[in-house]
Amino acid sequence: MPEKGTPEYDWLYGSQSKNPPSDATQRVEAQRPGGRADETRVMPVARREARGSGGQPPSPTRTPAAAPPPRPKKKRRWGRRLGVVPLVLILLLVYLLGVPLYHWTTIDKVDATPSGDRPGDQPGTNYLIVGSDKADDLTDEQREVLDTPERGGTNTDTIIVLHTGSGGRTMMSIPRDTLVEVPDGGTQMINAAFASGGAPLLVQRVEALTGIHIDHYVELGFGSVINTVDAFGGVEICPKQDMKDPRARLDIEKGCQEVDGLTALGYSRSRYVTALSDLDRVARQREVISALGDEAMTPWTFVNPVRYWRINEAASGAIRVDEEMNPVDMGRFALAMTGESKTCTMPNLPAPSDPNRLVADPDRAPALFNAIIEDSQVPGKACTPTGRVRQ
Repeated sequence: MPEKGTPEYDWLYGSQSKNPPSDATQRVEAQRPGGRADETRVMPVARREARGSGGQPPSPTRTPAAAPPPRPKKKRRWGRRLGVVPLVLILLLVYLLGVPLYHWTTIDKVDATPSGDRPGDQPGTNYLIVGSDKADDLTDEQREVLDTPERGGTNTDTIIVLHTGSGGRTMMSIPRDTLVEVPDGGTQMINAAFASGGAPLLVQRVEALTGIHIDHYVELGFGSVINTVDAFGGVEICPKQDMKDPRARLDIEKGCQEVDGLTALGYSRSRYVTALSDLDRVARQREVISALGDEAMTPWTFVNPVRYWRINEAASGAIRVDEEMNPVDMGRFALAMTGESKTCTMPNLPAPSDPNRLVADPDRAPALFNAIIEDSQVPGKACTPTGRVRQ
């Protein structure tokens, strides 16, 4: 045991030391009953950190809660989405091709090849568009409104040569009252050829008159115009005057307006309310045909499957084409009906023998005919709405 009185151990034996170690343990004497001191007890001295905080032991250091693991990012299924888009496009393409191909099988085919000598092949493509009074595809209600009996179509009020090629598109009307020469001698109205000899004889008369080789023949009936216009939901026409024609079942006011199929047909057939009669009528016929072409090329036609089906069904229901035409040719014809084109009436004069009949103007008509034959630019002086000299 260390001896009492040794300075190094004063702290142990209770000596008064001026500088007791601050971090050593202190001796505490416990008293027994009777005043006698008990043995020494040793207590640890609180650390300075505890003293500075009021003697309270430091609170345990809190360990921050571990953050939850990040959620795995959802993989966008772009591959699956992109896989649907081509499928939809393929189905749309099949529908757009399949519908006209199906309706192509329902179109009537006619022999339109004329006999005898014909003009040789020419650049571009020439279509002969004929509007007949074919009414066997009309409903009973439509036939009653038009006061038209059921018949197969023996007359034509519309004769149009549509040319497409590098020289642009030209739509030339031939008035039905035009006199043409016949092989047996003499003359007859050009529309009489359709009544007596049908498509082949009419093609022969047009080729003989113009020198233009006709590549394809397209015949439109009443129902084709009415039902196609209605399938489009109407077309816009722009009459230049009020028109009230009981014979054509027409009563409309001047100015641009949307009309239904029956009104569009009456507008294209009327010839008794304007000054130039049939010459004004052929201009309105081209107007209606051009309006149909413009409606056909609107995006809504191809986006709306119901509309697309109805248009094809209506157009094929009252149309006849030549036997040599195929679906590709028909598609080209449909495209040729759309867009900008020069619209003319064959340059004409009153017939010397009959002022109510017409003849091709010998000075101006050849320029228009040759432009179509050569697939060149049509001269403006030869291309007028009525076929008469511009005033």
